[in-house]
Amino acid sequence: MRAIFKGALTFGLVNVPVKVYAATEDHDVSLHQVHSADGGRIRYQRICELDGEVVPFADIDRAYDDGERTVVLTKADFAALPAERSREIEVVEFVPTDQIDPLLFESPYYLEPDSTSPKAYALLRETLERTARTAIVRFTLRQKTRLAALRVRGQVLTLQTMRWADEIRDAAFPVLDQPVQISDKELTLSAALVEGFAADFDPESFTDEYQQELRTLIDAKLAKGDALDTADTFGDRTDQAGDEGPGGEVIDLMAALQASVERARAAREQTGS
Repeated sequence: MRAIFKGALTFGLVNVPVKVYAATEDHDVSLHQVHSADGGRIRYQRICELDGEVVPFADIDRAYDDGERTVVLTKADFAALPAERSREIEVVEFVPTDQIDPLLFESPYYLEPDSTSPKAYALLRETLERTARTAIVRFTLRQKTRLAALRVRGQVLTLQTMRWADEIRDAAFPVLDQPVQISDKELTLSAALVEGFAADFDPESFTDEYQQELRTLIDAKLAKGDALDTADTFGDRTDQAGDEGPGGEVIDLMAALQASVERARAAREQTGS
């Protein structure tokens, strides 16, 4: 892995030099756009509207227009911002983990000690584990001030960037304001259905079926070209959802719950779990 950022975690007067690495990677099949008529690849160019010339990325600056005037901001201007020059990841507070709304979370990163002695790193890690709290940190990355949660994963400190509070939309759905009567029997059946699907979470047991099917389709087209019959590749996948398909109203909730419980029970008996 290549470090995307080098800085220092500051915890009071404690300074912890670290390297920051992206914790995730994208495994999606890479596709590009082509002209449907002849298969020619679609290219995008950066054209200057004044002279009509293609502009190299290195020669592109950014600008702000207030409606009357335009201010051009160069790379040197951005680099001169005090926050941009800072390499500090400042711990601003320690909060109970359950107070952080999961909607705030964005991208995760690993932190590696960037020192010959990992003692300060280990001190902060052990402090987080013993206090059972999450550290909220603030730092600047890629021309943006970031808020992030600092947590422990095994032996590694992790950062997970967070959205600002005003970036979370309000969920205003009038239908949820209507009174709903739920019977004890419905709750009992619903709880039984939950129990029928109960399991310990294992992320490795889940796969991206769409990407697998896309790879199968690509391999089949490479082998057979335009003569490919997708029905031969994937079989007959006629939608058999019936009257209770996606988006449809379930007319008899009790019957649906009962049938779901029985189906889940049969599936567990079949797998022996």
